[in-house]
Amino acid sequence: MNTSLPPDPLVAPLTGDVLPATDPSADDAIEPHARTLSEHAYHQLRQHIVEGHYPPGAKLRVEHLKTVYGVGAATLREALMRLVSDALVVAEGQRGFRVMPMSVADLEAITRLRIHIEVDALRESVRYGDAAWEQRVRQSFEMLSAWEQPVSIENRAAWEACNRRFHEALISAAATPWTYLILRMLSQQGERYRRVCIGLGDSKRDVHAEHTCMFEAAMRRADSRAALALEDHIGTTLAVVRNAPPGTLPF
Repeated sequence: MNTSLPPDPLVAPLTGDVLPATDPSADDAIEPHARTLSEHAYHQLRQHIVEGHYPPGAKLRVEHLKTVYGVGAATLREALMRLVSDALVVAEGQRGFRVMPMSVADLEAITRLRIHIEVDALRESVRYGDAAWEQRVRQSFEMLSAWEQPVSIENRAAWEACNRRFHEALISAAATPWTYLILRMLSQQGERYRRVCIGLGDSKRDVHAEHTCMFEAAMRRADSRAALALEDHIGTTLAVVRNAPPGTLPF
């Protein structure tokens, strides 16, 4: 069984001290650091798309954005093409770029795929995880807990990184590199929808309680209970979107 997480530029390794919620440097420790102008523009533009500064379907005009982000047209196009690869931006041939649309049907597809892959990986991981796996899960849960009581718009970026770390730790005793790759793609696509749900503010959802249920079941080696808790957890975002009051969603 695979007991180590593959490297990820967006998530720090599952080693070292847990960052406390009061640590003002925690965001810097979790967020990626841009090494080039293109990378910096990519991370800024990606964040603004996820945060909804550019609505789904919005035109992304290179001539305007190069001024906003202080880079040249070629550098900005490089960043936009990375976002096309992330499926957050659509390239329209000679007509430029648009923000990838959002829809309930899109979230339904993301949710089905994620449940199908992640739940099976969790079952296997709970059954066969060793002491090192337990340590990874505990450490990632402690870090996540520091950022989600409650989750807020202000700490969303740090929470997202810790959330992904926790979910990857849970499946790390069974997942393959392909498992991580596919789930990271699905999680990235789901990030905009999670951001929308956090922004609603009145869904009465207790994300920390959901994660606690998953964590406790995993530590008890109750694989069926952990799998059910994970399936409910993943499906709740879709339920919140479906039940959102009319006019509150950006799509």
